[in-house]
This record gives sequence, structure tokens and C-alpha cells, in this order.
Amino acid sequence: MPIERTKTNERSSKIVTHNGVVYLSGQVGDGETIAEQAEDCLGRVDALLKEAGSSREQILQATVWLSDIAYFAEFNTIWNAWVPTGHAPARACGEVKLAREILKVEVIVIATVD
Repeated sequence: MPIERTKTNERSSKIVTHNGVVYLSGQVGDGETIAEQAEDCLGRVDALLKEAGSSREQILQATVWLSDIAYFAEFNTIWNAWVPTGHAPARACGEVKLAREILKVEVIVIATVD
């Protein structure tokens, strides 16, 4: 089965699909607050999943990176409302230094495709 790469540049692809599994590159969001960035970031995940023929219900695993673990509870409130009931993926969340100082959250997703 071939590997399909979408929205590819010299560094990475936004979507890689292989053998019925879709891998999304890390997504960040715009905004000043963790809530604004989280909402925008998850909206970007939604758009890429849709483009790949997948959805929130098909997420297998998510990795969440927060620039400050103090954002954990607020992010979880947004995450919990976003994840469909009964479809919570395996998830890890940790504090890391992100690529730009303004960034507060980055989400990486692996999902199945239709």
C-alpha cells in the first residue's frame, strides 16, 4: 500500500496516510489565550481530518504539548467538549518549550480513515 503525503513542503507533510491510518503533523492555533489557541488548533485538526477522510470519532491517539502545565485544566475543559462522547483516544499531555514563544499548545493526532 502506497504512502500518501498531502500539503508537503521541504520539511514536513500536514497529512500522511498509510494502510488506513492518517498521521497529522503538529497543529497550533492563533490567539492570545490558551482557550483561543486551543479552539483554533482543534479546528485545524478537524479540517485536516476531514480532508484525509477521517473524523474526531476515528482518532486513535493524541499527543498534547503545553508551553505551561498550568494550562492543563483549561485545555482539558476545551478538549473534553471537543472529543465526542465514547470516542476518547489514547492521549498524552506534557509541558514542553514550543517552537515560538507565543505558542501555548500543539496537538498531534493519529487516526483511522474511512
